[in-house]
Amino acid sequence: REVKRVAVDQATRDAVRRAERLFEEVFGAVGEDGKRDVVCAAAPGRVNLIGEHTDYNEGFVMPLALEKNTVLYARKRSDGSKQVRLVSEMRPDDVCEFEASAKTPPGVPEWANYVKGVVAMFERAGREVCGFDAAVASDVPVGGGVSSSAALEMASAAALEGMLGAALDPKERAKWGQNVEHEFANVPCGIMDQLISSCGATGNAMLLDCRSLDFELHPLDDSSVCIVVINSGVKHSLGESEYPLRRQQCASAAAALSVPFLRDATMKQLDALSADALDETSRFRARHVISENNRTTEFAAALDARDYKRAGALMTESHASMRDDYNVSVPEIDALVEIALAVPGVYGSRLTGGGFGGCTVTLVDESAVDKLLTAVDQQYSAVSNGRQATPFVTKAGAGARVLDLATL
Repeated sequence: REVKRVAVDQATRDAVRRAERLFEEVFGAVGEDGKRDVVCAAAPGRVNLIGEHTDYNEGFVMPLALEKNTVLYARKRSDGSKQVRLVSEMRPDDVCEFEASAKTPPGVPEWANYVKGVVAMFERAGREVCGFDAAVASDVPVGGGVSSSAALEMASAAALEGMLGAALDPKERAKWGQNVEHEFANVPCGIMDQLISSCGATGNAMLLDCRSLDFELHPLDDSSVCIVVINSGVKHSLGESEYPLRRQQCASAAAALSVPFLRDATMKQLDALSADALDETSRFRARHVISENNRTTEFAAALDARDYKRAGALMTESHASMRDDYNVSVPEIDALVEIALAVPGVYGSRLTGGGFGGCTVTLVDESAVDKLLTAVDQQYSAVSNGRQATPFVTKAGAGARVLDLATL
């Protein structure tokens, strides 16, 4: 398939300029003649609106592509070599070099492994990658729970498509990114992050079936509605041990209910299960997963109806379930949710991500955004031992794409 180039949108413009400037500082000016060999691609981070801890239970999730993007500005090498040189604005004095190969191993710096892995996936699929120089700039917060790694993977893949002149199927591109996480970052993740970064569409959220990997787009394009993501500044190491325990409890509950995964169970079945057939804690975990799947599909219907009050109520119910039944919230996250819900114009708020810290996601009327940000700024520090929350506002952004630099 032919690679389409899309106009540089306002949200990505600054990152493109930073990447171009860094490229020329490190690798030299491109010049008019060299511009024909330049490819620039962008891919977004993501936030999950609803559907938490449902993925490994083969259920439903509802992510949104952010308007914050990672940009990779690249130029083919003119010497015919397969040497790749990378630089990031986070470490502008540290140029990473490697040879494009199916056998490229991970190494240091760690951030470059995501690009190395994508190059290796192309090579293994018989899509030979030429040598290139590239600079990376990003507006996606690193370590902020909004999947900066998937954004880098998908931007890298889109850039390579542009260089080779042949587009990948966006879902296949996402699967390659998931493989990169497994092999080059040693992170046994699902595919949600890569899929929304690869396939996201402006003005839409994505309802993803984690069993079939089929997805539907649902509108979130109302100009009067915004998403606010707030980083609590809290990350508890407890999550590393608790995460596999939650998975084990879900598996125990599924076995007690005689279903392959909790996605296949109903609340009626759970309520009918005798007390001695399943321990109380696992019962709570199952109640969260079953109810969360129901909330997620109902949330999609609420977006279709543009019923933001109902959508917000479902988000708030989701938070209560994660706090009380799944026990993955922390006081600081609960405080952010309570602060948000006290602001008129906020439809709903919840913990997003695996838990034990991280971020909240809030659905809010645009007219109330400033009041929400002010409330967080004035109140959060006092209830979080002096921590500062880091918020940003977003709409539903576009997925991975090759950019038309003539529109810059």
